[in-house]
Parts: sequence; C-alpha cells; structure tokens
Amino acid sequence: MPGRTLVLCPRCGPEHDYSQDRCPAGAHTAHVPDADDLRALARSSPDRWTTLRFTERRRHGTTWSGPVRGWLRRPDLLRVEDADGRLLEVVREVGADHDPMWQDYRWVAELRPLELADGLDDELGPPLVVEAVREVEHAGRAAWEALVVPTDAYEPRCGCCPLLRSRRVDELEWGSVPEGTEYPSASLVRLDLQTGVCVWAEALDGTFAGDTHDLRIEAVDEPMTDDLFRRPRRQGALG
Repeated sequence: MPGRTLVLCPRCGPEHDYSQDRCPAGAHTAHVPDADDLRALARSSPDRWTTLRFTERRRHGTTWSGPVRGWLRRPDLLRVEDADGRLLEVVREVGADHDPMWQDYRWVAELRPLELADGLDDELGPPLVVEAVREVEHAGRAAWEALVVPTDAYEPRCGCCPLLRSRRVDELEWGSVPEGTEYPSASLVRLDLQTGVCVWAEALDGTFAGDTHDLRIEAVDEPMTDDLFRRPRRQGALG
C-alpha cells in the first residue's frame, strides 16, 4: 500500500485474550514468510489434512457468538455440536467441490481459503495486497499472520459471506451498499501453519471493525469412524 505504513491493532477484549494470541511463536519455519508464502499456504490447504476437529465462533463488532464444535472428514462428512455437546447437524455433501458447509459459505472459506491465494484472473494479479507477514501462535498452534487489503481481483467463495469486506464485492452481490458505509483500510488474517486453514480474519477499522471469526483447531488427521456421522432418526439415515 504505497505511501502508508499499516500497524497491527492492539485490541484486547474480556471475552478473548487477544494479547496472548498475538505473542510471537517459536521458530517453526526456516525463514521469514512473505506474501508468496502466505498465498501458497492458503492454496495448499485442500492437500494438507483429511480430518479436522475444531471449534468456531464469530464476532460482530465486540459481540461473540456461542462456539460450536465441528468434526470434518474429507471429502464430504461433517458433524456439528453446540458448546454443551448437543448435536446440531450432520452434513453429507456428496460430489461437492468444497468441504461440507454448515449455515453459510464462510465456513467453507475458512477451511479452504483459496480466495486468499488466487483471484479472478492471472492478468489482474493477486487477490490481496499483503504486508507484515510474521509467525505467531493461535490457540497454541503455529500460524502465519498478515495485514491484507483486497484488490479488484479478489473473488470470495460466496459474495454474501466473504472472509474480507470489499466494496466491489458487496456491490456485485447486493447491487448497492448503504450510504456512509466505510470499508476496512486493512484486515488481519491468520492461517494455521500445519493445515492452511484460515483461523482469523478481522476487519481492523471502518463500519465492520472487529468483525472476525475465531477457529481453534483441536486435532488434525485423527481417526473418525462412520458412527460419528450417523444422523439421528429424525434427520434421516446416512446412506
């Protein structure tokens, strides 16, 4: 972003010990990552894992949603429970070109963040301007963090629920945006280093300041049997 220097937001709230997550991690990588490394990590997520157990919650401004826990077995099985262990849904998406979705496509974008790697057209360049890439920890796991700004090449998995807010994307999706809407000058994203999953994507200022998700990985590639994904009788048998 020519002519300006972006700084990391020091926000820390009572529901999320933000400062602890922002502490630099140990040396998990042999070199300092750059923008190309970040894009390559996002692009490689589909090949880095087969099962994932995790929790996810979202923040709108300063208000967090309740967390849910997911068990995902690629290519097509997903179990979702609430924080008390009550089953919310078992999803099977046979033949889909993405991971199973729960509620909206942001879920899919978090797990397979290809929109952070490649844009509409190679001739338009990368989908993001990327600065200040560094290694941090997120929920005790090594992650790469960066300040990013969408370019005109940014194409989210779904325009209604992108990882990053963009006036161009909103206008294409909704036709117009409310008067006075201020879009972020930058967002902060984190990718889990082992899996490439997008564990955090926060708008740092403007109308959507503070909006983000917090995905906390509990296990990678642990065995998940078919019994875990059997639907209750009322939801129908899993064939």
